[in-house]
Amino acid sequence: MSDILVAKNLQKIYGGKNNSYRALNDISFKIEEGEFIGIMGPSGAGKTTLLNILSTIDIPTSGEVVFDGINILNMDEEKLTNFRKEKLGFIFQDYNLLDTLTLKENIILPLSLSKVDLDIIEENLIKVSKSLMIDDLLDKYPYEVSIGQKQRASAARAFITSPSLIMADEPTGALDSKSSTMLLSSLEKLNKENNSTIMMVTHDAFSASYCKRILFIKDGDIYTQITKEGSRKEFFSKIIDVLRNLGGDLGDII
Repeated sequence: MSDILVAKNLQKIYGGKNNSYRALNDISFKIEEGEFIGIMGPSGAGKTTLLNILSTIDIPTSGEVVFDGINILNMDEEKLTNFRKEKLGFIFQDYNLLDTLTLKENIILPLSLSKVDLDIIEENLIKVSKSLMIDDLLDKYPYEVSIGQKQRASAARAFITSPSLIMADEPTGALDSKSSTMLLSSLEKLNKENNSTIMMVTHDAFSASYCKRILFIKDGDIYTQITKEGSRKEFFSKIIDVLRNLGGDLGDII
């Protein structure tokens, strides 16, 4: 498989010369097309900083972010805007739906703004809403559905543009266990059936067990990584073992 994203020697230093904080320390890794990769680590480890840099919200002090062979850090603002719109999809913890629009209108909004043909919009909507099990809720407004259903609508909005990379930031953070399982199962299905590439930042070992590979970050460095072999239950146990070795308050991490 080809590499979708390559992070090279990423460093991020906040503050001045005499009062600086190093959030990332020479981090390098790759994400292959079709991967479902998790990013884990204690609070303050650098996960959010890394996500912000990879999503072009922030820029590193040094290093490169190469996406499909192009260093996105060299793009001007116009090219960055097009890059985010065409290549990236985002799933946030608080789902960010507009209450004045139906779920359908929220989901298709990115395609509508890009003036995509209506037939293509409808085709993509049917496909993604069925995959996320919300096809019977499309005419409802966000305030008429559960938090879990809102989050799946948010995921549908991210997937409907068929982006090269989905970035999910603590997508199950506000969900109960049943809603979390439904969302994660849907993400896993989209990853397998559509070869969708997903990067998920999470504190939760259960959520992380749906990934194929996990990078663990500690104090701005990659502490270790593990790859799924065997069942999800076995992978979950491996995640817990790494988190224990990682140190800190395990309950705070998961």
